[in-house]
Amino acid sequence: MRRSFIERTLAALLRAMEHAAASERLSGGRGFLQSVDPRVKLLGCISLIVAAAVSRRLTLLGVLFVAVAVVALATRIPAAQLLRAWAILFAFTAAIALPALFTTPGDAIGSVAGLTITLQGMRSAAFLVSRVETSATLGLILVASTPWSRLIAALRSLHVPAAVVLIISMTYRYIFLLLRTAEEMFTARRSRSVGALRPAERRRMATSTAGVLLGKSMTLADGVYDAMRSRGFRGEVYLLDDFRMRSRDWGAAAVFAAAAALAFWRGLR
Repeated sequence: MRRSFIERTLAALLRAMEHAAASERLSGGRGFLQSVDPRVKLLGCISLIVAAAVSRRLTLLGVLFVAVAVVALATRIPAAQLLRAWAILFAFTAAIALPALFTTPGDAIGSVAGLTITLQGMRSAAFLVSRVETSATLGLILVASTPWSRLIAALRSLHVPAAVVLIISMTYRYIFLLLRTAEEMFTARRSRSVGALRPAERRRMATSTAGVLLGKSMTLADGVYDAMRSRGFRGEVYLLDDFRMRSRDWGAAAVFAAAAALAFWRGLR
């Protein structure tokens, strides 16, 4: 039986919140990188992302991607989640890279529908896809292995401006708050609806819900900001336990540094 517009919307909202809850549980679990200092993970992942972005060797990108995938599995990120993320990224990136197959000058290796595919075009597309897949996997590892509050504190400890940290933190929290509000609004509407909605009514409902959410978010933002200021908040992020580098953290930092240095050295040759 085909589900209604409200039921499909509710299912999508609930899936988003369940995914966020699963990520929070994963970041607090026991994995390969969960216990490593967030500052080490942040700097290490950023350095490897930059190395992947500037690499001129497909083989190096392939090796780096395989290594990152192994680390992701060791960090206990579910294989199904990894495969789903890779498939979505591949589809999106391949659609962007597709014109390069035909528009990049070079040696012809085939043709499709009268359009010539060049070897140089294939290499350009492969570079784009491999860089995106590797970088996105590193970002997923960082977020999945680090509680959000500690990741935000790590950003601030590395002297990222307080305004930027505050915007990132509040945006993350507001996304889930608005998801919850939208879920409650659609649940209320579902409990008062009989039968299926016509297309025009579905569009009107989606538009009105978006407008109400925007108005609620503006009102709530003003109230939260005033409450935070009245309690002495000035943009700094504090944790109950301070960051302390241990032997495991220094070892992880050395591994990240060696991997990034090797990737830069081999990728730029």
